[in-house]
Parts: sequence; structure tokens; C-alpha cells
Amino acid sequence: MNAASDPIELSERLRPRILPRPRDAALYARAQREGLSELQARILAGRLAGFTGEIGPLVTPSLRHLAHPDRLADGRRAAERIARAVVDGEHIGILTDYDVDGITSHVVIRRTLVELFGVPEAKLHSLIGHRIHDGYGISLPLVERTLALSPRPTLVITADCGSSDEPRIARLAAAGIDVVVSDHHALPVEGPPPSAHAVVNPTREDCAYPDPTIAGCMVAWLVMSLARGVLIEWGVLAETTPKLSPWLSYVALGTVADCVSLGGSPANRAAVTHGLALINRMEAACWRAMAERLGADSVPFDAETLGFQMGPRINARSRLDDPYAALHFMLAEQDHVASRYLDVLDQDNQSRKAIEADMAEEAKALALPALAAGEPAVVVFLESGHPGVQGIVASRLVQAYGRPALVLTPAAAPGMLTGSGRSIEGLHLRDALQRTYELAPEALPRFGGHRGAAGVGVPVDRLDAFKAAFLQAVGEQLGGAALYPKILTDGELGADQLSLATLDELQALGPYGREFEAPLFQGDFVVEALRPVGADGTHLMLELSSGPVSLKAIWFRALTPGEIPAFGVGDRLRCAYKLNRNRWRGRESLQLMVEHAAPS
Repeated sequence: MNAASDPIELSERLRPRILPRPRDAALYARAQREGLSELQARILAGRLAGFTGEIGPLVTPSLRHLAHPDRLADGRRAAERIARAVVDGEHIGILTDYDVDGITSHVVIRRTLVELFGVPEAKLHSLIGHRIHDGYGISLPLVERTLALSPRPTLVITADCGSSDEPRIARLAAAGIDVVVSDHHALPVEGPPPSAHAVVNPTREDCAYPDPTIAGCMVAWLVMSLARGVLIEWGVLAETTPKLSPWLSYVALGTVADCVSLGGSPANRAAVTHGLALINRMEAACWRAMAERLGADSVPFDAETLGFQMGPRINARSRLDDPYAALHFMLAEQDHVASRYLDVLDQDNQSRKAIEADMAEEAKALALPALAAGEPAVVVFLESGHPGVQGIVASRLVQAYGRPALVLTPAAAPGMLTGSGRSIEGLHLRDALQRTYELAPEALPRFGGHRGAAGVGVPVDRLDAFKAAFLQAVGEQLGGAALYPKILTDGELGADQLSLATLDELQALGPYGREFEAPLFQGDFVVEALRPVGADGTHLMLELSSGPVSLKAIWFRALTPGEIPAFGVGDRLRCAYKLNRNRWRGRESLQLMVEHAAPS
């Protein structure tokens, strides 16, 4: 048996390693000079390597830091076309993606048209594709559905999709339907789709908007804000017409759930901060229904509530079924209606979790040969896998193995596979797929996405060629870097820092999310008590001590069903952990959320 296939050696190579984050020394010093505490400076310097911009807009997010939407290429042209449709009483189609970003974009556009611009509901058509039956973007089935409408819309506004859909846009244009694209996904190398009336996308090379990382819902919000301005200029709306600020609650949810950057992006940080403040007023039925479902101790919501509670429930619907229940949940005006739709989303989310667990187990078994061979990425084909859960399973593989992952399942089209990928910090996934296409164009007729996530379409009979080209492309980008699961922390906390005051200090830097991850620390603790909890005994409730301080801790998914912990009372553990505010019957205490632990 050679070393590469030795299961003990492989297990050692895949052992998660707790490592301190690299820290930008110049930013660390500058942040402290500008008034941040040592701990806050540490957090900032560990996430924004090379950042030379102003610190203020990041640490005190404000809407005044949003750039004016007229800096968006084609923004004015898009707004004027929407305004003309409003004035002339045209039928309008709203065509968006089926994920949280798409659904929240849909709500922003629809509520603006109806509540601010006075467009009758009867003149609006919601066009959201079915992930499995229709596919992503302006798909051919969606085009056929649009053309079959009576009366047919003369304008289609897209959000969170459309940049790579020229053939279908051309079909709509030939039928006399103008298409205004608002999107944030990377454009194809040939540029914006020429058949569209306007293409508003901050990633355009000719776009002067200063932040290309904004989510699709934010692009939609900016476009509709511009349309409001045009209608006021034309004298159609009064100058006192409300602004779109209240809809930033939806933008906050879509921004967090779509995992766009919350690092060096003043726009995203401002939208999420302001949106959370709006959400916590609980003025919309969807927020109230979710708060009731999660319990009184869940309020106020934070970015983690959006990312780990609301986002997965809305996404689960489109992963398993048509997405309209999610849209109706977000638009519900009465609490009992929102609660009824939330029941549907909850059921789908539970089904999604069961499907995900089975697929992840199969995917990990199929990944072993690639890991033993030291391949720089994992590509697995699950013959009976559910296409709606590919991305989540890919994320699980990335977490487990510390390398990019692609999960493929059979597509609806005969002879085709569909897949979703997730990346690691050092790899731009869409660039890797562009290189894959250059190496083997026949093996990758369809792909799209961004740095961290992407989707692909691969012919079944070209799977081997695709995998070879993709591994080459990934290898070229990574350049032989050592790949293993890394748990990057912000260093150690002293026993005197294990307090709610420290948590307040950290929360003042929020919101946290992609490229501005929540603070994670490392340290040695003595186990004072432990017991398995949860329906299948896979979580661990712990009491840990550090010097004179003793704290409650929880470690989710610490064990597999039936597994016995490898440590006991009195043992010393090396932990990677987050600080958490535990609320119980109106009382607050500090709790540690253990991410990984091993005997030290």
C-alpha cells in the first residue's frame, strides 16, 4: 500500500488545522490609531488584507456611503423605459431568479410598481423559473410562458439574472417585448446581451458604479430608485412620493443570503445594517411570522438570523418545488397568511436537510479516490442526487476537505448533467471555469457564477474531459498550494475577555458575513462537564473552564449517531469557538459556540 492510499495517512492530511489568520500589520496599526480597540483592529486586519480605503464607512455603515444609482451604466435608460411603461399603462413582466436574492428582488420591484408607482396588480406578471424544470435565468420554458401570456407584457424587467441569456432575450425582443436586465453576475466575455433594451450590471467594464460586489436585489433597488426619480422629473409622481428605503429590509436579506462580500463594501454593509434595523421594527408579516417561529429570544434579528434561519427556508422551497410559496410568504400582508406559507417553507427545509445528509454521505465516499490522489479539487457525480441540493453538498465537501468542489447530478435535458460548485479563498471559481471552457469547450457548453460559487452544464459523455480540464484549470490557479481543511481564527482571548462586554465590542463591528466572517477564537479549556444532546445525540453540551472562568458551551454536529466522545471530564481541549449571547427567559449569559475541538 502506498502512502497516498494509506487511510491513516490520508486521515492525517485531512485533519482540520486551527490556524491564526494572517493579519495586515499596516491596517492593524491604522485601525488602532483611528480609535478602534486592539481586538476590533485585530478583527479588521484579519479580514481586509491590503485595504487602504477609509475605515469609517466600514465600521459605521451609513446610507450616505451609497453611490448614486445614476452611476450605473444603462441605469438611466433602464429607468426611463420602466417609467414609460408605467405612464402608458403597459403590462410588465417581473422575471427573477428563484433563490433568496431573486425572490427579494422580485418583492422590491413589485412593491415599488404597485405601492409607489400605482401600477394595478392585474398589469403585472410574476415570472420565476422552476430550478429543476426550467433551469436558471431567462430559460427557454420561461420565454415560452411569457409569450403565452394574454395580454402579453411589452416590458420584462429581470433581476439577479439575464446577463448571459442573449438568445432568449433576442427571442423576446423579436416578439416585441423590451427586456431591461438588472443583474450582478459576471458578464460573458463578449459583453452585455445586445438584444436587451438596457443591461444594468455593476460588473460591466464601462460601469462607473464604485462597488461591483452588490447583490442582485441591490441592483434592482437602485434601478427602481432611478425610475422613481424619472417619474418625479416627468411630473407623473409628486416629489413627496416616498423613497424606497423601507425595501432595504428585503435587500438586507437577499444580500446576506446570496453571500456577496460584506468585507470592503460600504454599500453592502450599509444596506444590511439599515435593513436589519427596519426588519427589527417587525412591521411586515413575514418578519413577525419568522420571529414567532424562532421564539421571543430570537429578536432582535442579526445577519446570522438572515443567513442561517430565513435564507435556508426560502431557498429550500425553490430547491424542491416551485418558488411561489416563498414569494407569497414575503409579500403576505397578514400574520396568519405569512405563517401558513412559512409552514410550507419549513416542511421543505426539513426535507432538504434529509436529502442533503444522504447526498453528502455519498459524495464524501465518491471523493476519496480524488483525495488519495492529491487532486486539487473534488468533482463528484451523484447519479440519483437531487439537483436542488448540489450547492449545499459542495459546500460540505469544501468544509471537509479544504479544496474546491463540484457536485453533478442528471439534468432534465437528456444526455446532460447539471452541477454546482463552491470555492476556497485562493481560487476564483468562475475564472477557473472560463479556463476549463478554453481547454475543453465541448465539455462545458454552459456555466456562470462568480468567485465563490458557480453552476455548470456538462454533457454526460464529456464528463471525463470536463473533469480533466477543470482540474488543470484549478491547478494552474492554485499553483501547488497545500490543501487541507483550515480553521482560521482571530487568536486567543484572555480569561478576562470571556464576557458579554467583549461580545458587545465585537458586535459593534458587524454585520458579519462573506469575506467578513464572524470572529472565531482559539484557546485551551478544561472539560468540567459534558453530555450528548439532540434527538440523535450528535450535539455536545459542555462546561469549559479557563483559569477562574467557567462557561457553558455547545458543539453542534460534534458526533456521528452512536459515537462516543474521544475526551472526557478533566481533559484539556484545544477549541476553535465563537462568543454567543444566550437568551433564556429574559436573562442573558455568555455561551461558547464550539466549531472544532481536539484533545490538546
